[in-house]
Amino acid sequence: MFQQSFLRTDFLFLFILMSASLTVVGQKDKKQLELERIENIKKITEAEKILGQTKNKKTATLGQLRALENQIHSRQKLLRTLDEEVDLITNEILELESIISDIDMYLKSMKDEYAAMIYKSYKSKNGYNFISFLFASNSFTQFYMRLKYMEQYTEARKRQSDQIAETKEELIAQQKVEEQRKSDFRQVIKSKSAESNRLISLKKGKTKLIAQLTKNEASLRKEMTARKQSIKKLDDLIARLIKIELETEKKISSGQKERSEELTGKFEDQMRKLSWPVKTGFISLRFGLQRDPILKNVSINNTGIDIQTQRDENVAVVFEGEVRVKAFVPGQNNVVIIKHGNYYTVYSKLKSVEVKQGQVLQTGDLVGKVYTNNAGITQLHLEVWRDKKKLDPERWLKQ
Repeated sequence: MFQQSFLRTDFLFLFILMSASLTVVGQKDKKQLELERIENIKKITEAEKILGQTKNKKTATLGQLRALENQIHSRQKLLRTLDEEVDLITNEILELESIISDIDMYLKSMKDEYAAMIYKSYKSKNGYNFISFLFASNSFTQFYMRLKYMEQYTEARKRQSDQIAETKEELIAQQKVEEQRKSDFRQVIKSKSAESNRLISLKKGKTKLIAQLTKNEASLRKEMTARKQSIKKLDDLIARLIKIELETEKKISSGQKERSEELTGKFEDQMRKLSWPVKTGFISLRFGLQRDPILKNVSINNTGIDIQTQRDENVAVVFEGEVRVKAFVPGQNNVVIIKHGNYYTVYSKLKSVEVKQGQVLQTGDLVGKVYTNNAGITQLHLEVWRDKKKLDPERWLKQ
């Protein structure tokens, strides 16, 4: 009887412990979401700083619009993460409620069994003395069997008492976990509400900014023309360099050619692995044909990517190579071109340059600082070429 009772209670207790362990399965997802939230908040903080620097000027600019759009995008990502956290915590709370209910039922069942055991023992003591029970045996074998029975009975009571204490502890522990998750839930809901309000405010600001920019269409068209001209001049500079380099390669020694091929191979292995040239910022204009956000039916063919960043941000070389060109291009400011075998990386819109032509650089070495224009926009232009072919730098940078 005692063995059957304990088999049943042990099995039920094991089931509850297994159910309780299910909450751990969600821990990995919870941790991932927390890390994602931290990363989003970090990006938002950076974006706020960049946006704040663009607001120092009273005139509305495309750079300010792009900084604002990046801020909106970052906060939308954060809201999606918070939504996922809400779903996760809700499921965890429901699971905990189910586990607590099971433990509570199990505890009640054990208490009832224990009470019945005590009552039976009490009746036995009143009606039949334990010693008398033993010595009323008809044989030594019966005496021994009755003695073993009483030992099992005593052990059963002790074990039942211990299990009740353990189950109480487990119940209290699960209730504490539930309370903590409910507290987390309230905090996430509060954060979500604050972010939603902030997002509404940013979207209103964007609408207002677009209206201001639309009034300055003539100025924007002039700016667009100047930008296209500066891109063409930079394009011509790179094309001239590559033409010279290709001619030179025909005359280099076998050792130099081997070194160039080795560096080319190393660079090719860096797809989606290259370090970012700046520590903070976001891509404000992507590679290829990009529509103007204000001017209708107007596009610009961007030969690289533009990274909007913070004032006086350092620019680092993305991979080992040799400085081939230091130049100044109107509209692009200071330009540095670095050769990596048959690949080239181009860094323009630099305020200052800290390298010399012919200098060999290692990954992460300082190239210079990013230039901040009169509108308060700090923006680096980055290009990647394979011989005469322009490549999308975003596909090469770490994701």
